Amino acid sequence: MAALLLPARLESQLGWRHEGVSQTLAIGIEVLDFQLDGVPRGRITEISGPLCSGRTTVVHRLMAAAGAEGEYCALVDAANAFDPATARAAGVRLERLVWVRCGGDLEHAFRATDLLVHSGGFGLVVLDLCDIAEENLRRIPASYWFRFRRAIESTPTILLVAAERPPARSCASLSITAERTAADFSGRLFRRARYRLERRKPAVARAAEVEVACV
Repeated sequence: MAALLLPARLESQLGWRHEGVSQTLAIGIEVLDFQLDGVPRGRITEISGPLCSGRTTVVHRLMAAAGAEGEYCALVDAANAFDPATARAAGVRLERLVWVRCGGDLEHAFRATDLLVHSGGFGLVVLDLCDIAEENLRRIPASYWFRFRRAIESTPTILLVAAERPPARSCASLSITAERTAADFSGRLFRRARYRLERRKPAVARAAEVEVACV
């Protein structure tokens, strides 16, 4: 597992240390932000859904929103699935991103996440488990999620966990499920898609419908 150390002089620039940081961070998807009233800081949020469900779109939008606020983000990429070019096109500021590649090693991914949430200094820490087999996710000890929750509960850091199925369960304060409901193609070229995003925890009566165009 590779590690990246930030120079001490950057410490004062980290967004979470700024006074007056809001208690939530808007995702940047209007209909979803209206429904959620922002993603809570100091809490675990999970976004789950199958492949091509829109979960990565939500992750990128939240990373872009944190960067726009002047905050640093950390991405723990369990399966080396992150595409910097796609993220940059979605507005993610790569110069404010610490990217940890774990090569499919789930133990390394959780150790890296543990180090990041306890180190402080990040407005957003993303744990991407989307391409990890479900049977491996079921073996994750619940103690990890309780440890992560305790580490961030008094900080402005958001821990966002992305997976095919909700992994953090009772330790997550906000749980969103995603599915693709429509896709438009011009020949073989993907043009746009429509996604259904539903807040499962806390429960809400109506899901949000989001349309994203290919750029």
